[in-house]
Amino acid sequence: MTGAVDLFVERLGLQHVDVRRVAAADVAAAVAGVCAERGVSRLGVPPGLPHDWRPAGVDVVEDHELAPAELDALDAALTGCTLAIAETGSLVLAAGPVDGRRALSLVPDVYLCVVFGDQVEPDLAAAMPRIAGLIRDEGRPVVFVSGPSATSDIELQRVEGVHGPRRLTVLLVS
Repeated sequence: MTGAVDLFVERLGLQHVDVRRVAAADVAAAVAGVCAERGVSRLGVPPGLPHDWRPAGVDVVEDHELAPAELDALDAALTGCTLAIAETGSLVLAAGPVDGRRALSLVPDVYLCVVFGDQVEPDLAAAMPRIAGLIRDEGRPVVFVSGPSATSDIELQRVEGVHGPRRLTVLLVS
């Protein structure tokens, strides 16, 4: 699995994603560090997010169906993911208790996602049986996130944050 994790990190780098390798016990401290660097004072989280991932010194707001204006008032969001795909550098969010709903990761300007090394699949073909099961058996919506929101104008100038967060940080737990 190490090869898949290394490829995942490489592909994230190509997409301008800030990747930080952390120990499981250091997730909250890493989140607090990112929040301090980015001036985050209000952090949105899904209600099922583990309490030991929640940083001190930041106003942590649980997303119990926050209205669009309430989501917009958040500085950042923190979630986990269902899976990650090395080949494309993608996060797979399937509206689980740690993933939260898509709007939470879409609206705030900064998005942090915790990914465990054993969640990284080498490619889409390897990930599909689990993804298909979540859709078929549980009716979950599935979203693939591949880097921060970005588009290019007619002159191929990259513009980030047009339809989602401008900054994506992946905390890779080993």
